[in-house]
Amino acid sequence: MKIARFSTEGDPRYGIVDGDDLVVLSGDPMFSGFDTTGERVPLDSVKLLAPVIPRSKVVAVGLNYVDPEEESAEATPETPVLFLKPNTSIVGPGDAIQIPPVDGRIVHEGELAIVIGRVAKQVKAANYADYVFGYTIANDVSARDVMFSDGQWARAKGYDTFCPIGPVIETELDAGNLEITTFVDGEPRRSGNTKDMIHTIAEIIEFASDVWTLLPGDIILTGSPAGLGGFVDGQTVDITIEGIGTLSNPARNRQ
Repeated sequence: MKIARFSTEGDPRYGIVDGDDLVVLSGDPMFSGFDTTGERVPLDSVKLLAPVIPRSKVVAVGLNYVDPEEESAEATPETPVLFLKPNTSIVGPGDAIQIPPVDGRIVHEGELAIVIGRVAKQVKAANYADYVFGYTIANDVSARDVMFSDGQWARAKGYDTFCPIGPVIETELDAGNLEITTFVDGEPRRSGNTKDMIHTIAEIIEFASDVWTLLPGDIILTGSPAGLGGFVDGQTVDITIEGIGTLSNPARNRQ
């Protein structure tokens, strides 16, 4: 089922997508289950929010798809390359990506995101599904030239608004063979399939949970297919993953 977090000019609420409506839930389904209130709200009357706000962290995996232009051994890491993005980088569907006043390119990276549903520590790959609440779409926005000038990724990938997610969480999804496509103002930029990940979802959860305790609501970005990635003020980035939907965000220069 698809779970949305939304507002109607009040506190955030949760609902199950049912056609053109949301069936309103009594609380956060990750902690309160799927009890409904009996209320239905038209989807076109609400503002969709980021479907989850990570309690502690966004874990991301770099270099997880083979780049056909890279043939060196370094392009295929033996273990997942992990980094963190702060939870303050999260924004929801339709929210603007705020471009900071830095030199160089700002790039999009459309990715499948895992939403962790329970405390996970030293999870075995065979049991990974027990810890997954569902999946959503993420855009791992990066200030690419800042990455190179800093020599590490924390600042370049950690700016506020640099992790749009949404539009919903899909709780029933076979994530092993999903098309991922990214467009900027309707122009195709990146495309790929989750079956081409170097490290699988099971391997990523096992590896990441050996490093950090993963908390309910934490998310893991699983990497981006290769492709052309730049965008500028005034453009809109659309990322579609089959079975989930489309995450759309405009870009604006930060004031």
